[in-house]
Amino acid sequence: MAPDAAARPTRAELRLAAREQSRAQRRDAAKAATRTALLRIAVPSVAALGVAAAAAVTVQGEADQQRAQAAGLVPRQATAADAPDNAPAREAAQQALAAGEADQASRGDAREPLSGAQPGPAPVADAAPEAPKAPDGPVFVLPVAQRGLGELFGAAGTHWAKLHTGIDFPVDGGTEVRAVTDGTIRTQWNPAYGYMSILKMSDGTEAWFCHLRSYKIRKGPVKAGDVIAFVGSSGNSTGPHLHFEIRPAGGGPVDPLPWLLAHGVDPR
Repeated sequence: MAPDAAARPTRAELRLAAREQSRAQRRDAAKAATRTALLRIAVPSVAALGVAAAAAVTVQGEADQQRAQAAGLVPRQATAADAPDNAPAREAAQQALAAGEADQASRGDAREPLSGAQPGPAPVADAAPEAPKAPDGPVFVLPVAQRGLGELFGAAGTHWAKLHTGIDFPVDGGTEVRAVTDGTIRTQWNPAYGYMSILKMSDGTEAWFCHLRSYKIRKGPVKAGDVIAFVGSSGNSTGPHLHFEIRPAGGGPVDPLPWLLAHGVDPR
């Protein structure tokens, strides 16, 4: 057999080679089309991106374009060298930028301050609360903490020789008895009053605390509210309670209730 006849490809080999060539051409065509689309997007923005970025895109685009044209798959596309002068595009971009700045300036100039946003005077801190003032006169308190009265002044009965000379506080034995105001304490025993504490005030008035169980302060100066003794049932008493009397200087007993109320203390 002749050498030329032995080297000639068969029809099957020719068809296989044609198919491979067709696939290669389609792949190259797809890649070239994609890069060309990117080139078309990038070219109008050359003026904004700068000359260096435009040159890089152009070189890459031209290389891809040449490969596609060599394969005969796509017609020759315009390159950056074929593009018109970009001066009008740059001028248009500059004009648009200038217009935008002018518009921003005009909006800023038109903005007026709000009337409610004007700065006002700095807030003034609240003044510190004043310390409570000391009372001008002496302080008065109840002789026991518990309110409520039993027998009142002037009551009649078999428990007294005449009339009741004070007011009674029906409280439990051992309840604290307090000085009703400032003064000086002395103590004594009386068959009718039992153990008693006598508080003498600056004007000579005396407060008597009677039927006590025991003393805490037997004598000396005291202040209003000081505990001076404890409630009991000593002397002429039918049960624990505090008998309280008020005796003005040099005089006999008076009703303690109006006296307490006049000094701002209500035992009822």
